[in-house]
Amino acid sequence: MEVAVYNLKGTKTTRKLTLDDTVFAIEPNDHAIYLDVKQHLANQRQGTHSTKEKSVISGSTKKLHKQKGTGGSRKGSIKNPLFRGGARIFGPQPRDYSFKLNKKLKKLARKSALSYKVKDDGLMIVEDFSFEAPKTKNFSELLKNFQLTGKKTLLVIHQPDVNLILSSRNLKRVKILMASDLNTYEILDANNLLITESSVKEIEKIHQN
Repeated sequence: MEVAVYNLKGTKTTRKLTLDDTVFAIEPNDHAIYLDVKQHLANQRQGTHSTKEKSVISGSTKKLHKQKGTGGSRKGSIKNPLFRGGARIFGPQPRDYSFKLNKKLKKLARKSALSYKVKDDGLMIVEDFSFEAPKTKNFSELLKNFQLTGKKTLLVIHQPDVNLILSSRNLKRVKILMASDLNTYEILDANNLLITESSVKEIEKIHQN
């Protein structure tokens, strides 16, 4: 599949790039996407929530009054969850929400997400570039040229570029990722993907069977 290569002014160049159909044009697997996104979000959870149960809370365990003869209900410890200041019943405890997925399934999910972006015209290949100095104005102009101002945009680069990262840091709804760090959630969360030419080969290398 051939796609046009754009320059920094947001216009098509005379060059075209051939994308690997086994990575950018597969039949998407929605269940693989669901599992990969679920894992990504689960791994972000800290799991530090904690509540005090009966064995943890401080208080006397003395029986409040005798079992019979009061005309009221039976009452045991003051730590009973029914009393004010009592314990919590089956409250959340610290836990690890992360879980593992097969590497092949995660690859399939990423390829499915990329294929969806290509189908929806949400993926553009831009020629390799960099800024001489970190300036937010330069990155804003880039977004304006591609008509992406105010839209969730993900720029995929081949190697770390400090000037690019610093130039985009103050812009909302803009994110930069390395091709090696690309994941299903970030692909789908962005409205548009800008992928540099050199990043395409890296993505294809990682995701080829």
